Amino acid sequence: MGIFERYLSVWVGLCILGGVILGLAIPGFFEALAALEFANVNLVVAVLIWAMIFPMMTAIELGSIKAATKQPKGLILTLVVNWLIKPFTMFGLGYLFFKGFFAGWVDPADANQYIAGMILLGVAPCTAMVFVWSQLTRGDASYTLLQVSVNDVILIFAFAPIAGWLLGVTDLTVPWNTLVLSVVLYVVLPLIAGALVRARFVNNRDKPTDPDSGLKRLAQFQGAIKPVSTIGLCLTVLLLFGFQAQSIINQPFAIFLIAIPLIIQTYLIFIIGYGGAYLLKLPHKIAAPACLIGTSNFFELAVAVAISVFGLTSGAALATVVGVLVEVPVMLSLVYLMNKLAARTDRRAGVS
Repeated sequence: MGIFERYLSVWVGLCILGGVILGLAIPGFFEALAALEFANVNLVVAVLIWAMIFPMMTAIELGSIKAATKQPKGLILTLVVNWLIKPFTMFGLGYLFFKGFFAGWVDPADANQYIAGMILLGVAPCTAMVFVWSQLTRGDASYTLLQVSVNDVILIFAFAPIAGWLLGVTDLTVPWNTLVLSVVLYVVLPLIAGALVRARFVNNRDKPTDPDSGLKRLAQFQGAIKPVSTIGLCLTVLLLFGFQAQSIINQPFAIFLIAIPLIIQTYLIFIIGYGGAYLLKLPHKIAAPACLIGTSNFFELAVAVAISVFGLTSGAALATVVGVLVEVPVMLSLVYLMNKLAARTDRRAGVS
């Protein structure tokens, strides 16, 4: 493990601090970067996320995806958590905190907006960053792709009905351009690029007598580009906090209140997911992505819908942005925890 991976939490902490400081010191620069977007997807952040995802995509052997379908337990777990549990626990926690615990501190209209933003996060399981979390936990790359792909298909049909029902909105419009662009950017294109690179290495052997020479060169290449993924993660964090630096300073109390139920929700879903993986006796390489897909969110979609339905300056939009801000630090703690539990998880699954 290199210096980047060993001290990742330190680098992320520094990037959070650096992003806020730079966002306040040179706001014009971050405003210009924030304006570089298409279909509510920031192109700079998209490039950085792509850089994070690509190394893992080179580890995917397309033929192994078919084999992954023969192990349905991990797929069933993530689908149950994402679509039958997560949206409703998010709604419940939002209601509990903003209609109960925080009722005396928050205007009722703002409370409704914050709950709406939380609901949109809860109905949008992660598409992009989960590849990073899976890589950091040494998850099965092919199985992670299968899980993300199936969730994306369900997302197309289930997002609007579930979100609309929980929000009480009968004509919720899904920003299809954001959804399609994100899936293409974060799943399709990296997968194609990874497959092409993998094929180039595997099919061009240095030594015809050594059938594994191509795989050895591929492994060397993967080791060389691995720091790119970590650097991409750190720069993404820096940009996200730089973009929202002014909001963090202007509305610290609101952000603090919104963050509390969002953090509780993340750990709650992880506990439910890990409990399910433990009962199903899933090995770590499948349990890790299964648990982490549900705990992470498709924030581009949630932010886009919040802005289109409630407005750019709405409390719902603010809540989705807070979801972005808390996600990386919290998810890194869960990656650490999942890795600590790896040996126990594998023993339970009978993996030596």
